[in-house]
Amino acid sequence: MKPPVNLPAAPSWVNEFKAFISRGNVVDLAVGIIIGAAFTAIVSSLVKDVLTPVIGVLIGGVDFTNWFIVLSGKREATLELTQKAGAVTINYGLFLNATIQFVIVAFAIFWVVKVISRMKRAEEAKPAAPPAPTKSEELLGEIRDILKTKG
Repeated sequence: MKPPVNLPAAPSWVNEFKAFISRGNVVDLAVGIIIGAAFTAIVSSLVKDVLTPVIGVLIGGVDFTNWFIVLSGKREATLELTQKAGAVTINYGLFLNATIQFVIVAFAIFWVVKVISRMKRAEEAKPAAPPAPTKSEELLGEIRDILKTKG
């Protein structure tokens, strides 16, 4: 039989890292980031594919993505063509889309937090169950019951 191999002791930070990563709020944060990324994709599609066209039609059929200023170079029909031609542009239409998207995300998060807060308040409003009697209280109750039966 071979003697056991003595591995070097792990650095102290390894245990600290294990404790840190296994804390509940770190896991919650990771889940939040993953859900947030998925939510952002949904909101991006909502803004790009649903709201922007509707807003564009309401203000006269304008597409925000093609709102830009050419700083140098030749202006083409679309932002994409202008940039392919090598022009330098300020893309304020894309900025407007990003702003609309931010407002929608903020509004959705507002309602999510509002609903969660309401659920927490409802949970906190429920009366707590009375605490279980202590051992002393149980013994006193038994003594009381014995005295009642003898009396």
